[in-house]
Amino acid sequence: MNGTTNGTGKPVHLAVYDTLADWETGHATAYLARGGYEVRTVGPSTAPVTSIGGLSIQPGLALADLRPEDSSLLILPGADLWTDSSAAAAAGTDVLAPFARAARAFLDAGVPVAAICGATAGLAREGLLDDRAHTSAVSFYLAATGYAGGARYVEADAVTDGGLITAGPTEPVAFAREILGLLGVYEGEVLDAWYRLFHDSDPTAYAVLEKAGAA
Repeated sequence: MNGTTNGTGKPVHLAVYDTLADWETGHATAYLARGGYEVRTVGPSTAPVTSIGGLSIQPGLALADLRPEDSSLLILPGADLWTDSSAAAAAGTDVLAPFARAARAFLDAGVPVAAICGATAGLAREGLLDDRAHTSAVSFYLAATGYAGGARYVEADAVTDGGLITAGPTEPVAFAREILGLLGVYEGEVLDAWYRLFHDSDPTAYAVLEKAGAA
């Protein structure tokens, strides 16, 4: 595909919450939009949230109103709050736990989820990585959650398994590659060229994208 249409007509939902990592989802959301997907933000409520970079974001939708059947994909970025959630979860005050539960609802409904950085720890605590191949920043980061999926951890830039994409905080381009491939925005040599251009700064990749109408 050349990245100009969205056959489902359903938007992609980007979770936004305080301390979200600005840099982790930009490649994905930009090229999803170029590929015909509307990207909608969903927050704990519709009150503004503030990113790590100090950006104020007004969510378009409250999490309580999000339904898997109305979405093509749920993206969960990292945030300091995910890391802080270990103690909060034990105390029953984990403010991001509802997003992990939403991820379970999406996966149960057959709608994919993409989680990067700290969001992978939230999914580990929810039990969603126990039986899926996955990755994160490092294996011991997830091990600290006490999850049962350590044997399924993969040393890779990004992993897709069972409708779930995972990646570590230093791999926003690989994270986007998995998302764009899963939704069919780019495929085959075009997807490979897109990755080589933005990850490796390979100038030969641009010609492939231009020929395919994806530049």
